[in-house]
Amino acid sequence: QVQLVESGGGLVQAGGSLRLSCAASGRTFSNYIMGWFRQAPGKEREFVAAINWGGGSTYYADSVKGRFTISRDNAKKMVYLQMNSLKPEDTAVYYCAGRSDSSFSELFRGEADAWGQGTQVTVSS
Repeated sequence: QVQLVESGGGLVQAGGSLRLSCAASGRTFSNYIMGWFRQAPGKEREFVAAINWGGGSTYYADSVKGRFTISRDNAKKMVYLQMNSLKPEDTAVYYCAGRSDSSFSELFRGEADAWGQGTQVTVSS
């Protein structure tokens, strides 16, 4: 089992950028597929991006495609979400999550083995 801690959230103006980081602890991190999710006030949690073990395959929600980039560094046990061209509708608490198998379909649905505590991202207009 891995434990996840997010950081890097904050307040940014529309059009700006932020990079979120997710630090993992545990020996099996490199076996996990990883993802980012977000939850805005009054809305359900939604999938944002995911990445496979080696980082060679990535997946994005249509709403962030072309603006956000997910990456990972297995040696440092880190996952990142680079967010560019931010919009007010990107405002949410962002969560890092992981699964210890290769089931992206389940990860997309939010069925993860590990979750972080979340980091707030606020985009002002």
